[in-house]
Amino acid sequence: MKSFDYLRAGSTGEATGAGGAATRFIAGGTNLLDLMKLEVMTPDKLVDINRLDLKAIEETEDGGLRVGALVTNSDLAADPRVRRDYAVLSRALLSGATGQLRNMATTGGNLLQRTRCSYFYDTAMPCNKREPGSGCQAIGGYNRIHAILGASDSCIATHPSDMAVAMRALGARVEIEGTDGTRRTQDLGDFYRLPSDTPQVENALGEAELITAVILPAPVTSRQAYRKVRDRASYAFALVSVAAVVAVEEGKIARADLAFGGVAHAPWRNEAVEAILVGEAPSDALFDRAADTLLEKAKGQGSNDFKIPLLRRTLKATLRELTAEAAR
Repeated sequence: MKSFDYLRAGSTGEATGAGGAATRFIAGGTNLLDLMKLEVMTPDKLVDINRLDLKAIEETEDGGLRVGALVTNSDLAADPRVRRDYAVLSRALLSGATGQLRNMATTGGNLLQRTRCSYFYDTAMPCNKREPGSGCQAIGGYNRIHAILGASDSCIATHPSDMAVAMRALGARVEIEGTDGTRRTQDLGDFYRLPSDTPQVENALGEAELITAVILPAPVTSRQAYRKVRDRASYAFALVSVAAVVAVEEGKIARADLAFGGVAHAPWRNEAVEAILVGEAPSDALFDRAADTLLEKAKGQGSNDFKIPLLRRTLKATLRELTAEAAR
């Protein structure tokens, strides 16, 4: 591991003021430390933010929740309000990693996970995300876990977070503090960047900016599910996943908020798919139409071609589960 300076910040202002291009914030470190050991990431300075007052889950004025960036995955999943009103989020968190890692991993850090592409982790291999302009070895290489949506000729990596997929379906916003002390919020869907020809730019954070919270909107009456398909029952990243918030009224779908994981550079959402479902009576034919729209531009890379029919089946199974009573 490359040597680095270490600073323990006592305030958000001290943290952002100590930042720079070669500085990284560290909280749980469940992803960052692995990358540093492999010298995939080689920061000159680590700023420890664990002392910051960002560990609360608070109700907002409009009935939602403000989740501090340092709330652990375990505490967020176990919070009674999350379990009651945002069940898709609790289930997504519990499907990720192990209990020990969830006890350390934080909300802000979870959003900022790096891809698990094996070429990204191997510094002997070219990788546009790690070294812009060097090439993408995954294209034409081993790409079983890679993207089928939103990829580019520069990068076909996927985002590994389960939590972010659920938060995208819930319409979450990210609260960010800049170096001048001001805070802004940004829709999670706008926070992430698709690869295009700059896959090294993964999100909308500016230099030394810090995630301070995630804002969940007021809950809606709905049924919620998180369905994750993976190679083994635990400690495995999603091949595909579906986060769904669905409401059925008078035999018709009144709401369908859907997000997909394991298939793109960021948690994937396609509002055209949701529009097809809303106002219609649940049926396999309807679900097929929604899947057709979702997969219209899907593209496999050889080893991951199976993800296209797998995502179709997973979406349909999730919709059947959440609309079963209306379909009877």
